[in-house]
Amino acid sequence: MIDIPIDSEFIKLDQFLKLAEITSTGGHSKILIKEGLVKVNGEIELSRGRKLKPGDIVEVEDEKLRVL
Repeated sequence: MIDIPIDSEFIKLDQFLKLAEITSTGGHSKILIKEGLVKVNGEIELSRGRKLKPGDIVEVEDEKLRVL
């Protein structure tokens, strides 16, 4: 698991994927999310605007990322 610190109360899922360098553009984030390839706290997330808070776990393929 990789810890990714944020410097605010929350971060949107598509922004988090870019911050964590899983994607390089917002468009790429949107595609991964729309195709059901991203899980938040163990459940598939289809909303790129999902607000992530510290403690949330994001899974993309074999990567697990924790919001700090």
